[in-house]
Amino acid sequence: MAVIGITSCSKLEDYRQAVLHAGGEVMILALPADVERALSAVDALLLTGGSDVAPERYGDVPRAHVTDIDPARDDFELALVGLARARQLPLLAICRGIQVMNVAYGGTLIQDIPSEMSGALPHKLDIPPHQPFSLAHEIWIEKDSLLSRVMRDRLNDADVCEVNSRHHQAVKRVAAGLTVSATAPDGIIEAIEDPAARFGLGVQWHPENFWRTGEFRPLFEAFVAAAERRSG
Repeated sequence: MAVIGITSCSKLEDYRQAVLHAGGEVMILALPADVERALSAVDALLLTGGSDVAPERYGDVPRAHVTDIDPARDDFELALVGLARARQLPLLAICRGIQVMNVAYGGTLIQDIPSEMSGALPHKLDIPPHQPFSLAHEIWIEKDSLLSRVMRDRLNDADVCEVNSRHHQAVKRVAAGLTVSATAPDGIIEAIEDPAARFGLGVQWHPENFWRTGEFRPLFEAFVAAAERRSG
């Protein structure tokens, strides 16, 4: 059984359950931990949601709306992505994770969507804790992308699906080597991927919240399958 390393965050259980229901085994990667040792024990890396990525990490100056920063976590997760990429570990990056992925590859971020993007949809919704799966808006998925392929059965040959949304930062300049595989109707990037990787995908919404109902289970199953192929 493939071991999926999940970075620690304040809401781990849905990530754990999403991986377990897709057939993977879970190992939590928490600070303080040695990056080399952490990745030597896993077959794939899952980056979770959480605090803002510090603007200094992508060569920008912090603005007023960036208030929740964890420098140690930034250090740890950026190093994890770099080493995972070098070792060709499958990578699934969620919410903050897609932002860490893009920055680790050399891209930049929108620090605060409401104050920087005129006419943007609401992306950080006040959702009751018992309804984290409440749908917020559509995303438009690029045909023939990894995301499109792994979600083919759910999409039924369409290129649109609905997602939840709880973020105020987003990918701005996409790093070299990455491609955009989904956007919101307002142009906010909702998914990126690394075509050169075994499995390298970042999504801006929270598919793990749907583990009970299974809408995004194919995404986790494809990720775990990629990890199994590597471990086998």
